[in-house]
Amino acid sequence: MSGDLILVIDAGTTSTRALLFDRQGCCHDVSQTEFRQYYPEPGRVEHDAAEIWQATLGCTRDVAARAGVDRIAAIGVTNQRETVVAWDRTTGEPLARAIVWQDRRTAPLCDRLRSEGAEPLVQSRTGLLLDPYFSGTKMRWLLDNDPAVGAAARDGRLALGTVESWLVWNLTGGARHVTDASNASRTLLLGLEGADWDDELLALFAVPRAALPHVTDCLGEFGTTLPEWLGAPVPIRGMAGDQQAATVGQGCLAPGQVKATFGTGAFVLAAMGDVAPRSGHRLLGTVLVQDNGRRSYALEGSVFVAGSLIKWLRDTMGLIGSAEETATLAASVQDSGGVVLVPALSGLGAPHWRPDATAALTGMTFATSRAHVVRAALEAMAHQTRDLMVAFSADRAPWASLRIDGGMSGNDWMAQDLADLLDLPVERPAMLETTALGAGVLAATASGWFSSLEEGALAMRGQLSRFEPRMSASVREARIARWDAALAKI
Repeated sequence: MSGDLILVIDAGTTSTRALLFDRQGCCHDVSQTEFRQYYPEPGRVEHDAAEIWQATLGCTRDVAARAGVDRIAAIGVTNQRETVVAWDRTTGEPLARAIVWQDRRTAPLCDRLRSEGAEPLVQSRTGLLLDPYFSGTKMRWLLDNDPAVGAAARDGRLALGTVESWLVWNLTGGARHVTDASNASRTLLLGLEGADWDDELLALFAVPRAALPHVTDCLGEFGTTLPEWLGAPVPIRGMAGDQQAATVGQGCLAPGQVKATFGTGAFVLAAMGDVAPRSGHRLLGTVLVQDNGRRSYALEGSVFVAGSLIKWLRDTMGLIGSAEETATLAASVQDSGGVVLVPALSGLGAPHWRPDATAALTGMTFATSRAHVVRAALEAMAHQTRDLMVAFSADRAPWASLRIDGGMSGNDWMAQDLADLLDLPVERPAMLETTALGAGVLAATASGWFSSLEEGALAMRGQLSRFEPRMSASVREARIARWDAALAKI
């Protein structure tokens, strides 16, 4: 099928979107549907996989109908990573609610495996750490604790996968059970340098190989949609986890190029070339892109709470009416008045890796106002990013500048604060939705629009805004000292 548009499915943590991009990276249309978040117990976060599929199908049909399916050259898929779906191969129905990447229920299993000395093997083989964040322990939990999942495994009916696997399965009518290498590298079950699932890791987590998807490239031919979904079959040609897709969309493909995505969480990736990275400072090695069986890698730092902190301030604490208020409130006071907010609402991610940590709000007095607390919340984004910058530098991956994207990065006050605290230039593209754009670049390149990912990213990423540091060293050092003191208390 020829066409002048790429349709991207961006299956996020709180909503699914479908977007249409042209060769210049201009977004022609978008349809978005939110889906429910389930919190059955403290530390547990779940999704209804059937609802995700229905939301995806609805959004995809919306944009395809408005544009005309004949204009769509291919589909690219990007997704919230690490979230695990279990379904029945025979019926195609989910067997349990999906366990979301934020979920912490497998912390005891991680502790046990760590006490048994398993973490060095896991880290050396996968580039990851033993943490509930990753997919392997979630799969093990479902097998041990959900009777329907256990029965399906015994009967040979079980399919396990992350969200892109679930969506491609449905889009192709069950013809393809696949995962791309970038998503597979987040499961604890794939060696960074192994072409397929690792037998020793499968045994460690007791996950059956037969239930897992086939590991593929990030760009290629991944099947076609059933004609009834969109009115005609459309090829699926791009797949990547959200953070790897954003890195592609930012054009950070050469060693030394670094991006940070500020969405529900915050994720920093530095391109590392074709040598699998090994961190000595609790950062993660991950597959950036696999093309024709060849992998390029990234070093990653993951912060669990970013945009979700602003949502918490709005929906739970009632301190703001909208996210847009935060920049005005932060600018209305000269500084945070000594207030520091450490947003460990679901533990601390890299480089601390403390799933037990809880949030802290320190330094308040009778003079503290709503504006001080909101400013401290935005300042926490820069502080968490700086902690990562220090760890990256220690791992011989120093930053010369930082490219930012994601919904929060549209906040000019926060972008400038990042430049100030990091003492680095910060660049922001006009198209903030680089996660979707990156999946579009993958599918467009696989469709023959470009000769390489580098060419595709350059053609589609558009113009940049630049923020230069202007904070004095003394102010920067005082802020860092207050942050470090607050961190030490939790």
